[in-house]
Amino acid sequence: MTELSEVESGSADRPTVLVTLTGSDRPGLTSAVLSTLATRGLEVIDAEQVVLRGRLILGVLLSAPRDHKKLKEELKALADIIDVDISVKKGVGDNEPRRKGRSQVTVIGRPLSAAGLAAVAGRIADTGANIDRISRMARYPVTAMEFAVSGADPEVLRTVLALEGVRQGLDIAVQDGGLYRRAKRLIVMDVDSTLVQGEVIEMLAHHAGRLAEVAAVTEQAMRGELDFADSLRNRVEALEGLPASALDEVYAAIELAPGARTLVRTLKRLGYQFAIVSGGFSQITDKLAAELGIDYAKANELEIVDGVLTGRVVGEIVDRPGKATALRQFAQRSGTPLSQTVAIGDGANDLDMLAAAGLGVAFNAKPVVRAAADTHLSVPYLDTILYLLGITREEVEAADAETPA
Repeated sequence: MTELSEVESGSADRPTVLVTLTGSDRPGLTSAVLSTLATRGLEVIDAEQVVLRGRLILGVLLSAPRDHKKLKEELKALADIIDVDISVKKGVGDNEPRRKGRSQVTVIGRPLSAAGLAAVAGRIADTGANIDRISRMARYPVTAMEFAVSGADPEVLRTVLALEGVRQGLDIAVQDGGLYRRAKRLIVMDVDSTLVQGEVIEMLAHHAGRLAEVAAVTEQAMRGELDFADSLRNRVEALEGLPASALDEVYAAIELAPGARTLVRTLKRLGYQFAIVSGGFSQITDKLAAELGIDYAKANELEIVDGVLTGRVVGEIVDRPGKATALRQFAQRSGTPLSQTVAIGDGANDLDMLAAAGLGVAFNAKPVVRAAADTHLSVPYLDTILYLLGITREEVEAADAETPA
């Protein structure tokens, strides 16, 4: 037995005391309690503090003093002076370690009702799991809560909570807990109806006077009812004769998804790399990548001769398998293991890419994609991805205030 394990074993039946303070929050309360404890030479084993609407809850777990009664009297006198409630409870040992099967459960609602949150907690309990901690990730424009859960297989939890999320109208993501959740270093996004609103090929078709027929084919392809490569060729044929200047007009009219700039800006600050991969066109995606500071981009290339679209694409088509291949290539180029990648998309041609990534997120996606992805988001804000990565809205705002975009 090692020296460390002997220490841990000896601490299991060691007398301890839990000091809990509740009261109206104001500066100096925590300092006052700890200063009183400091006079006893006690060892701090654990501590946790939370403030909810001005109400402070502080818990400190300490090695037990020789004179428990006297400490209790001192803390009672302090409580009277600073006008709070303080309890002192004797016990043995440290906190119990979290059970195996650790998960991070992110719950997103607009709004998030008490009934919805109760239902989620109930289903977690049904699996035999325990909620170890709850913290708020965002309060607007959505409410996002994160649960640290232990004691259940993440896959079982994901299945149970996906069904409850549908019943409650909530987005619920379940990820394996632990260190690697914080190490997803490459984000790969679809473009049309994900990074940007709408479909670029339909905007081009509008300029060509062929919108209705192209939009109908796009919808079928995104639902997985048509082969993407064949559908793309058919739609591009409808653009034959369109002046190449229409590409500049379409780019100028593109609207990014709400929160797109925030997502990219925030994660770039943290050292993440970004890639976009699209069944659309490089004449658009290359400009988007340059504008947003995106590291890698891959898309189909429209053939242009004498300033006019020929109705054909150049080279190999970026289709469903092609998107997954691109993700793997981006991961290799960036030195990122696939387990540390996040893929985001909405259509059937994104399915292979979502499956290949460490975390696949269906963003306002077609039913076939929602059913297959690791998790899904049905709110229109692309920066909600940040909450899945453990980044809070307050942290984003603080970073923006410190270094304005």
